Amino acid sequence: MVVPELRPWRAARPHVARVASAVRPRLARAATAVGPQAARLGRAVSTQVTTVKTWQYTVGAAIAGLALTASVVTAAGPWDSSGQRTAEKDRAAARDHTGGADHGRTSATTSRAPRPAPSAASVLTGLGGTADSARTAPAEKALSDLLKPLLDVPALGARHTAAVVDVTTGKRLYGTRADEAFVPASTTKIATAAAALSALGPDHRLTTRAALEPDTRELVLVGGGDPTLTAREDAEGWASLRTLAADTAAALKKQRITEVTLSYDTTLYARDEIHPIGVNDNLAPVTALMADEGRTDDSNAGPAPRVADPAADAARTFAALLKDHGITTTSPGPSKATGRARTLATVSSPPLSTLVERMLTHSDNDIAEALARHIAVATGERADFDGAGRAIHDRLKQLRLPVSGARFKDGSGLDRDDRLTTGLLTALLAKSADPSRPELRAVLTGLPVAGFTGTLTSRYTDGAVGVVRAKTGTLTGVNALAGTVVDQDGHLLAFAFLAAGTTDRGAAQSALDSTATALAACGCR
Repeated sequence: MVVPELRPWRAARPHVARVASAVRPRLARAATAVGPQAARLGRAVSTQVTTVKTWQYTVGAAIAGLALTASVVTAAGPWDSSGQRTAEKDRAAARDHTGGADHGRTSATTSRAPRPAPSAASVLTGLGGTADSARTAPAEKALSDLLKPLLDVPALGARHTAAVVDVTTGKRLYGTRADEAFVPASTTKIATAAAALSALGPDHRLTTRAALEPDTRELVLVGGGDPTLTAREDAEGWASLRTLAADTAAALKKQRITEVTLSYDTTLYARDEIHPIGVNDNLAPVTALMADEGRTDDSNAGPAPRVADPAADAARTFAALLKDHGITTTSPGPSKATGRARTLATVSSPPLSTLVERMLTHSDNDIAEALARHIAVATGERADFDGAGRAIHDRLKQLRLPVSGARFKDGSGLDRDDRLTTGLLTALLAKSADPSRPELRAVLTGLPVAGFTGTLTSRYTDGAVGVVRAKTGTLTGVNALAGTVVDQDGHLLAFAFLAAGTTDRGAAQSALDSTATALAACGCR
């Protein structure tokens, strides 16, 4: 989403009040329901864990979560329509001209940086702001006493790994098999996000262009690897194929050209389009040219049937749009634009940080695989699955992250041959909160917010609403959760839990959610 530059706080207050008014009824309903729900959860968990009064943590986290959420909405700054904190993105963008919002800039090279929102400081406290550094981290033994019985449950399968890190210092406070590599599922996207932001920068944009060969009147639609390119009437801030067609037609008419041979160029990527899982509703063929991720329905997230050839489909749509503007084309076919081809029109994606946020919030596999390819292109690797995997690994190694045992077979986590450690995942999250690495901030701001956004919208109804921000991961027999949580003392922790051999997805998710909820309620002294 493209977020305009915030106006001064006085002008923003009515907007915040409206948002607060809209959210308060939901908070009130949740507060009314949370007591009996939390008690039921407490009774259920206490039958499994006799050494820890889990219901106390659940109730405490529920109350703390509701209170923190209410205070954030009403006092700490505006939220945009996706639930991401606009103030966070503004402040991050103000530093070194980076961040997760476009702020109305007309190009990636515009020198003027946005102003930080007046509310940004208080919002960022929960994401590793300076106020957090004065607080004392939980005691390691107390944390172990809390987490061990919650994780050693049948719902989490035969084996699990876990790590908890103090974001302020980077110190590991808890770990079990934290350096042993497990199948990470979609938590892989955290690594892909960090590698992409590091290699390309948060302001990088993906550009699709139309170029005319001067002698043959061949018009080439050149794919720039933007999976968020859309042909919908309302582009909602994403790059629009309709705009590209209108601008291209206008440029052609200026040259008195109304008939062209239409081709399309996907050579930015190597031709390794089909994921090892095969044809699947979770991912379109990976190509440098597609519109609306090749979806055949009106969805913009989650599984959906896909067209067999997204590039050809996008080119046919482009031809139809050109026709609407009076330009006749041949049936499009694959080609490659030469160095002599003159660009007639371009459209660009929002900044990379915005794409990263969309990828993480909605667990978007198409964006993940596109970003993996772009990391390969930026670092000189072959732009296919193997090259992208090497590029991600090497980039994380350059960030001085613990990559031992890590293996990347894709960028999305759909490949069961991927391997990550919880030690690496928590190190990634802590690195992304480092004030000296503002370019990585979107890794945190993109994480789904418990009870509010993305894959956590319907989870955490019994506690930790608005306090846990985490990336989920699910494959058959694999459940994962990795993110950040503010504990009872206001200290920011990064956590990662990976479970293998699970047999009941719902039970495994509940167990992981209960563990994160307990962290939220933890004083752990």
